[in-house]
Amino acid sequence: MTQDSSGADLTGLAVPLSDEEQAVVARITGGQWSKYARVAMAALSSLPWVGIVMNAATTLAQENSQDSSYRAMYWWVKVHEDKLREVAGSLQEMFERFESFGDGVEERVNSEEYMSLVRKTFTQWDHAETDEKKQMLRKLITNAGGLNIAQDDLVRMFLDWIDRYHEFHFSVIGEVYKQPGITRREIWTNLRGSVPRDDSEEADLFRLLLHDLSTGRVIRQHRETDALGHFVKQQPQRRSTGQSSSVYESAFEATKPYVLTELGKQFVHYVLTDLATPLTQAKASPSPPASSE
Repeated sequence: MTQDSSGADLTGLAVPLSDEEQAVVARITGGQWSKYARVAMAALSSLPWVGIVMNAATTLAQENSQDSSYRAMYWWVKVHEDKLREVAGSLQEMFERFESFGDGVEERVNSEEYMSLVRKTFTQWDHAETDEKKQMLRKLITNAGGLNIAQDDLVRMFLDWIDRYHEFHFSVIGEVYKQPGITRREIWTNLRGSVPRDDSEEADLFRLLLHDLSTGRVIRQHRETDALGHFVKQQPQRRSTGQSSSVYESAFEATKPYVLTELGKQFVHYVLTDLATPLTQAKASPSPPASSE
């Protein structure tokens, strides 16, 4: 029987960890989550600075010097120890959520397919520029533990979206999620207040955001569908006998409603909320469930 330094049983892992790896995992996670040790090791292996920090911290603990190089190393270690605590906190939040996924979660999260997602996610997490993106990555990889392998391509696509888009993109997605059928003008006023001129830099930015999300198939204009799910063509409107408009459509147009695409709904469900699908339920369905409020 293999045990970590806390006495927890580490047998039953698909690929047993070495004594050194077990010691690292126990130190990072506190030794409480031995059944998810391979997940922790996959995450840590994607962060090349982890081993350096732990070795440097050990060296500092054995020395007592006041020279400048010692002080520089000391502050470097302190900064990265804060990052290490942040990683540990994210891992522990993940493992606590795993416990709600039901039977089969250990098999799923210890699979090589899930390990690959964990390594990709934490590499991206390490380079994320904001805490908001780190939280989204943590939620996605956690919820991915409750999905079957057939849905891993969806998870990879959502990882790409998190990397590609910025906080303003996500704010727009949130507004469309909260109020399906919202117009461009309503989105802007909810997020920024007064409406600027159409020839302003704010208007250019807003056009770019909506273009990104529309071409990325995250949001779209609302369309009616028939019983088979086909989009129904709108009947062309008769031309008014009055004079046509002499200006282009505003970036803050107020009549065309926007909604999330089905992919957009799944993105909100697995990335922007703490909702999660138990593994047993996910296996019974070929696609993730629609987002619910």
